[in-house]
This record gives sequence, structure tokens and C-alpha cells, in this order.
Amino acid sequence: MTDIQRSANEARDRAARLLKKKASFTSDHPILRTSGMASEQQASHPQSHEDTRNQLHHKENTYKMEPDTRFPSAAVKTIVQDVLESYLQNESYDSDVCREMTKTVSEVIRSRVKDLNLRRYKLVSLVYIGQVANQGIKLGSRCLWDPSNDNFSSYSYQNGSLFAVATVYGIYLE
Repeated sequence: MTDIQRSANEARDRAARLLKKKASFTSDHPILRTSGMASEQQASHPQSHEDTRNQLHHKENTYKMEPDTRFPSAAVKTIVQDVLESYLQNESYDSDVCREMTKTVSEVIRSRVKDLNLRRYKLVSLVYIGQVANQGIKLGSRCLWDPSNDNFSSYSYQNGSLFAVATVYGIYLE
């Protein structure tokens, strides 16, 4: 018996044991078939999906209802201001460039805010970039959140040809 066949048989046996434990043992399950594609698939991937799912890190509930530290709106606003000014200072409005720039700036802001190590906060970063052409714009957002734990920070930037509004929401995960 070759090593590949041996590892395929071991994977098949392991999958059968897992399925027996779950009381869903059926003979037509693709992992348990011994001929055709299933055995070739098992030979190339000796771990079944069940095995990899069991290897994931399971975290116990902490039942924490409040964060250790509040969302630092002032520090986040400083980050947003720094990123917007550094990325958009010498830019002029071009719709194709600005479309990609919104994605880039949003990702940079989110990664820099993540560096603050805000545990258990979900971060949402929104960036709008538009052309300055004697028009007005109103932006609004609605969220369902806990006002004692969740917060946001926003900053607006404008140069001669474009404007940008960036908002970062910090939503605490209970």
C-alpha cells in the first residue's frame, strides 16, 4: 500500500468516526466512497472539511457587556485628518482616479485605526470624494447602535478641485 493510499484510508476512517459521532452516518457520503473522484480527492487533501473546522480556535463567551476602553473619537479623527491630507493634498479631481482613491484611503484609515488595538470593536470606514463645482451635498447615515458603547469620528477635507468626507464607525461587539 502506498503512502497516498494509506493517508487516504486514514482520512476516510477519521471522517467516518466524525460522522458517526454526529449520528449522520450514510454510506453515500462523498468522503466515504472508495472509488472514483472521492478517493482521488482524499489522496490530494488528506484532511476532511470536518477536521479543519474542528481545528479552528473556539473562544468561550466572556459575557462582557462593556468595553475595556471607549472608542477614542479624538484619536481616530486625528488619524482620518492625517490620511486625508496626505493622500489628497496634491490631487485634482478625476473620476477614475478618485474611484480607486476612495477604496485606498478607506483601507488605509481602517488599518491605521486597527493599529490602535480596539478590542471587540467592529470598524466601518466610509470615504466619499467628489468634485468641487459650486454645488452642495448632504450626507447622512443611520445606524442601530448602543449610544453608551458605540461611537464614530468624521472629518471633511477640501482643496481647490475636490472634497472628501471620511467617517469611521466603532461598533462594540458584546
